[in-house]
Amino acid sequence: MKTKAIIENGFKETENGLVPEDWETTTLENEKLFKFTNGLWKGKKAPFVTVKVIRNTNFNNDGTLSLDNVAELDIEERQFIKRQLSEGDIILERSGGGPKQPVGRVVFFDLKEGNYSFSNFTTRIRIEDINTMQPKYILYYLLHFYNRGCTYELQQRTTGIRNLNFTDYKKIQIPLLFLPEQHKIVHVLSKIQQATEQQNRIIKTTRELKKSLMNKLFTEGLHGEEQKETEIGLMPKSWDAIYVQDCCEVVTGGTPRTEVREYYKEGSIRWMKSGDINTKPIYEVKNRITQLGLENSNARLMPEGTVVIALSGRGKTRGTTSVLMVDCTCSQSVAGMIPDPEKIDSFYLNYYMAYNYDKVRNITGDKDRSGLNLGLVRLIKIAKPKSTVEQKEIADAILSIDKKIWQAEPKKQTLQALFRTMLNQLMTGKIRVKDLDFEVKENV
Repeated sequence: MKTKAIIENGFKETENGLVPEDWETTTLENEKLFKFTNGLWKGKKAPFVTVKVIRNTNFNNDGTLSLDNVAELDIEERQFIKRQLSEGDIILERSGGGPKQPVGRVVFFDLKEGNYSFSNFTTRIRIEDINTMQPKYILYYLLHFYNRGCTYELQQRTTGIRNLNFTDYKKIQIPLLFLPEQHKIVHVLSKIQQATEQQNRIIKTTRELKKSLMNKLFTEGLHGEEQKETEIGLMPKSWDAIYVQDCCEVVTGGTPRTEVREYYKEGSIRWMKSGDINTKPIYEVKNRITQLGLENSNARLMPEGTVVIALSGRGKTRGTTSVLMVDCTCSQSVAGMIPDPEKIDSFYLNYYMAYNYDKVRNITGDKDRSGLNLGLVRLIKIAKPKSTVEQKEIADAILSIDKKIWQAEPKKQTLQALFRTMLNQLMTGKIRVKDLDFEVKENV
């Protein structure tokens, strides 16, 4: 690559921006270093072999593979022999993407065993000379290139599908660092990803534990008593099946006229929409209305302890519930279940609704278009222990598990942000690892 200018602080300006002036570069066109193989076609001639095929749906955005729902296909053996994935292969997304996700994602294949191949919408990049290029270093650089949005300019659309201009993609200028520096970069980034994955496992395992515990508590209770079969399922014999309206006042809100500034300007009253409900207790919402806006709309102030439910909303929003920890009002897309404290505990009700989330959100029988309404919410049946003490004990047991999840989630987000920052800093030379004193095994 020709240098456009030398910068006094030890960096030079290149087509990829500022990089250290001692960095040499190469490209994916270098056949001594890189080999490409297009993705798999099923074929029609025997003999066939059953293989697992990595598709775009198995790509995570951090360069790792998701092995959930890997497709299994019977394909021509001769096709598979040429396209069997090996540890260290990089898989490039050649077709796909979307309006908010350009084509060109990459993932690293790190499995040591199994018959795996890759779909015809992808290309395999294999490092031919591992004494010059560390495979995962290349993965991280291509991921950095993607994260910078560089593949957006390289995609072409045909019949709604985004295709990567592979000829131009192969011209990417890749820093050709000394191998020890590549190993150290990979070591640092891999350690962050390992820590992130640990938090992922904690969250996944704890969610599975929560699911099992909820099923046990809401069907068996705390005291191991005899169960009974009811129209809403198994429950302890001493429990009752009641309607929400038997233990709660069910209300909804309204939206003050948006063109009247006095209804919103410098408002101090919390006003929530369905999108503000995300299963966690609600301590704050971003929108505010004024007392005048409250008085001139159907909005109603709901007290702390109200269980709110999204009546409508995109994706999985509809049917989601949470507990208000502050006074709040809401739009007509939200209903509030204000509990009678002598009959029902707020957190117990919230968790029971969450346990029956799929049933609740699909009461109308139409998953895509029909929303819930006050009448439907009032007639939701719940299984209720007679004692609010037992209700609270059940809710506290589930809440203790939720708190573990809530502690792990921000740690995961922090690590993800750290990875993105370090990836950018290392791949632009703003942080150098070559002089750091730590040893790295070459097979990292």
